[in-house]
Amino acid sequence: MKLDDVSRFEELDPGGMLAEIDGLPDQLESAWKLGWKQPLGEISGVRKVLIAGMGGSAIAADLLAAYVAPMATVPIIVWRDYDLPAFSADHETLVIACSHSGNTEETLSAFAAGVESETQLLAITTGGELTKQANSNGVPLWHFDHVGQPRAAVGHSFGLLLALMTRLGLIPDPEEELSVAVRGMRSQQEELRAQSPVVGNPAKRMAGQFVGRWPTIIGAEFLAPVARRWRTQIGELAKAVAGFEALPEADHNMVAGVMHPESLIPNTMVVFLKGSQVNERNALRSQVTREILMVEGFGTDVIEARGDTRLAQQWTALHFGDYTSYYLAMAYGVDPTPVDAIEELKIKLRA
Repeated sequence: MKLDDVSRFEELDPGGMLAEIDGLPDQLESAWKLGWKQPLGEISGVRKVLIAGMGGSAIAADLLAAYVAPMATVPIIVWRDYDLPAFSADHETLVIACSHSGNTEETLSAFAAGVESETQLLAITTGGELTKQANSNGVPLWHFDHVGQPRAAVGHSFGLLLALMTRLGLIPDPEEELSVAVRGMRSQQEELRAQSPVVGNPAKRMAGQFVGRWPTIIGAEFLAPVARRWRTQIGELAKAVAGFEALPEADHNMVAGVMHPESLIPNTMVVFLKGSQVNERNALRSQVTREILMVEGFGTDVIEARGDTRLAQQWTALHFGDYTSYYLAMAYGVDPTPVDAIEELKIKLRA
């Protein structure tokens, strides 16, 4: 499919996923503001934060944990599972249950475990069973409105979590840095929008490189969860296989596995997410790792995250990946919104 045929996009995308991606900067900005109006209850004395969530809610938590790592006064753990770890069962732990629908069974299980323990709790959701459980147990509830796929609400989840960490005094106020990030996203998307032709649209060109290949995305520090986001978006939007790796860990294992199978190597495309705010040693690792892969015959490319701050680089790189995943869906001729395989799996689990 020609990626400049915008009329064809409308036929393949009746659910309006492109509009969701276009609106991500506004979503992030409004979620931050909404987070300052939500109830905190009597949360105090927090020494550990555990964010329980899956899918789009969990990736927002990953992004938050990676961004605040150099400044947060407490550890932030992302929990993608049932129940809760034993260390969370004390009053110094804040468990944040995040579920877009409010019906995610793993998150509801974690919330129930929190109710039974001494932990402090807060819920973030659009509704569903989590809303009922939070209200019935007197747990502070942060509600946001979003009709659509959870993966398209990453700005809501991240913005609310960022506001919560700030209000609890666990991180310095990042409002100015957030404003810079939003402006950077809006500036960048002028060349990433569907109306921008392939010749001047790097996201469309990147999608073209992915067609017929196995994309693998590599990032370090605050860009590592962005690499994961690229992988999940390629899977859910384009219905295509992809992988991701994090530096420096990848240099302690992944770089050894680049010789076999030989038939796969020409069909693999490795993209490195780079940013000026990444530790200089990780920047060097990114360069050297790319050289190793190129010698072995892998196709590679680099995305330089835009902006002068860590938050700007994190979110401009994420937004670039969302557009790329969308254009890959268009190239494959698939609707980017439904995820039939996931829905079928849920039905089988309920049987």
